[in-house]
This record gives sequence, C-alpha cells and structure tokens, in this order.
Amino acid sequence: MKRQFIRMASALALATALLPTVGQAQAPSYTFSPVNQYDINLTASYWNPIIAYVSEKSGVNLKLKIGRTSADTTSYVLTKEVEFVFTNHLFTPEREQLGWKVFGRRQSPALQGQIVVPADSPITDLAQLKGQEVAFAGPEAFIVYKVPYAHLLSKGIPVKVVFTGNQTAAFAQLFSGKVMASGANSQLVEGYSRRENKKFRVLWSSEPYLDLALMASGKVPDKDVKAVAAAFTEMGKDPRGRDILSRASKEVGLPADAYFIPATGADYASYRRFYQSAPATLH
Repeated sequence: MKRQFIRMASALALATALLPTVGQAQAPSYTFSPVNQYDINLTASYWNPIIAYVSEKSGVNLKLKIGRTSADTTSYVLTKEVEFVFTNHLFTPEREQLGWKVFGRRQSPALQGQIVVPADSPITDLAQLKGQEVAFAGPEAFIVYKVPYAHLLSKGIPVKVVFTGNQTAAFAQLFSGKVMASGANSQLVEGYSRRENKKFRVLWSSEPYLDLALMASGKVPDKDVKAVAAAFTEMGKDPRGRDILSRASKEVGLPADAYFIPATGADYASYRRFYQSAPATLH
C-alpha cells in the first residue's frame, strides 16, 4: 500500500510539473496553409523550417496543413479550417468578404502568368494550341491558370484543359509529351529550370503581379497576427533566419534573398483589376 501511495504521489508530482505554472499561458496555436506551388514533399521542405522559426520567434505555434492539390488546400481556407495562409486565391469579389487580411508577402521579382512549351517544341505561336491539351496546376491557381486561360479565351483559342494538382506535375506532363503546353508562373518556370535543368520557350507573358500574400483570418487576435507578422518580416534581418530562408529557397529554386516583407491588401490591386474583366467562370 505504501509503495502504491508513493507511485501515485510521484505521478501526481510529474503531472503537476508538466502543467503551466500560475500566470504562464500556453502559446496560442494556429494552422498555416500555403498554396501548393510544388509537389507536397517539396512544399513541406520549403515551409517546415520557416514556420518552425516563425513559431519560435513569435511565441505563436503554427502547424503546416497542405492538401493533395492546390484546390484542396484552398478548400481548407474556405471551410475555415486554417487561420494563416500564403496564397493569391482570396482576391475575388466574393472571397474578399471573408475577412482575410494581408500582412506580408515574399520579396521577389514580380510574377507573370505565362504559357510555355519545351524549348525544342515545334509550337511557336499560341494559335497552334487550338484544340490541344494544355496543363494547368488547378482551377484555383491564379497566376498559372486563371490569367493564362483568360488570355486564351480572349484570343478565341479553345484548348483542352488538363488539371495536374500543382505546377511541378504540370511541367512533368509537359516534358513527358503528355500535353502540348502548360500554364505557368514565371517564378516557378525559373525555379524548375534550375532544379531540373530544363529549358522552356515562353509563348506569352502577362502583366506583372506581386508574389503571393501572407494573410490572417479575421478571427485571429490582433496581437497574434502582429507577432507572426513581425517574425516573418524580421527573419531576413536575423543571421539564423537568413540562413534558414536561403537553404529553403535553394531547395525550390528561389533566389537566396527571397525574404518576407510587410504588405497590405492595397498592394494587390492588380489582382482585383483582373476580376473586373475576367469571365465569371474564372471568379
């Protein structure tokens, strides 16, 4: 009986030691969902070390949540399963009513929607794509689907749309000969070229758009948003943060100085302009 009492007392002491002390609050915890610009493994390889650093510096725990495709990931956002995102899927007139707020973006050259083929492809003009299969990451992808597809529609060039789930998969189908062209993001074209040593011919490029936005749900307390925003935007000024970003960027073919900087919703006016004239099916 005495030994049993000692074991119970020890277990109680251990449990008590694991509880927060009086006045010590548990760190808030939220889910972070970045759009699938790459396959799942590469997306996780880029983001996991970044959000580990941001969680540590901000005192706000972020957990990565990625769907199988970019459309799946965006569905988590629309069903309110996540609180922080890295996306450009929320600038339609309807989704702007959901209360998401821009607090940062990645510092990188402006993105362009593109239509690309392999450098040695016999296709040299958009008109040659009429009736052909063209790969796109997915129906939610702004730069790599909505922008180039809207241009094809405006030029009266019907194509057979093939959704692949992410840009990496679209390029894989392009270079395997399964499709004749691909919608693309200029940043991802450059990154894929570096990683895979593949060469592209660009048939068309859009006007420039800013890189994707870091955004927070309106239900996240302001103090937590500010803490997370500060951790992201100060990361490039901290030697350890710069090293993490540099290694993560190299993994996906981004420039080493692709840091995060402050931004607001006003910076994304070009996205809103697109929807003013885009076909309703692309909203």
